[in-house]
Amino acid sequence: MAYDYSKLDGLITEKCKTRAAFAEAIGRSERSISLKMNGKVEWSQNEITRACEVLGIKPDEISAYF
Repeated sequence: MAYDYSKLDGLITEKCKTRAAFAEAIGRSERSISLKMNGKVEWSQNEITRACEVLGIKPDEISAYF
């Protein structure tokens, strides 16, 4: 199943400016984030939790982004 992460990508740009800065903020490499955003690798629960903390995503909004 392909996921659409365009809304997440927009929020990353808004809050962190670049995927590289976002990756650093959640403790992952830019390559790792690229693979996840392109649907090649799945997001782990811990990564989703950390991304929500960094981006200010509320629990009831998670499904809109992930």
